[in-house]
Amino acid sequence: MDRYPTLHSERLILQPMTLDDAPAVQQLFPHWEVVRYLNALVPWPYPDDGALRYLRDIALPAVERGEEWHWSMRLKTAPQQMIGSISLMREIDNNRGFWLAPQWQGQGLMSEASRVVTHYWFEVLDQSLMRVPKATPNLASRRVSEREGMRLVHTEERDFVSGRLPCDVWEITREEWRRNQ
Repeated sequence: MDRYPTLHSERLILQPMTLDDAPAVQQLFPHWEVVRYLNALVPWPYPDDGALRYLRDIALPAVERGEEWHWSMRLKTAPQQMIGSISLMREIDNNRGFWLAPQWQGQGLMSEASRVVTHYWFEVLDQSLMRVPKATPNLASRRVSEREGMRLVHTEERDFVSGRLPCDVWEITREEWRRNQ
């Protein structure tokens, strides 16, 4: 699984996900504050083996196919402790996704991680456009996109763990992103 690098920011280490991350994901992920605005494909209530099945059967095979990249997020001050995850995907209107355990939210960590993986998307993977969907009520996620200079391109209805909601799709081109750096 060493097909893509560990990334670093001022406060974070972003390590490629492995099956060894399943116990930490299983502990941190299944909280309503984390999952409510995620795609309805996420099972809820979250099964006891949900993290293992997700990594083994979905995420890591997509990495092997070169379609997705998944990093665990860790603080440089506590590198043994996973605090969340951030991913890139080669999907239409869904190129980046993330989640952060509640105790680490509200500290600007996701904006920091997003800057690093967005750089990877544009400069290493050589993509020309990034689009990210988010449930309209997810204001914290919206702020991450706004800070990056993304613009809202359309809104549609989608199914989330918490039900059917309006979904905003945000985008930024590589040229726009470079101007904002």
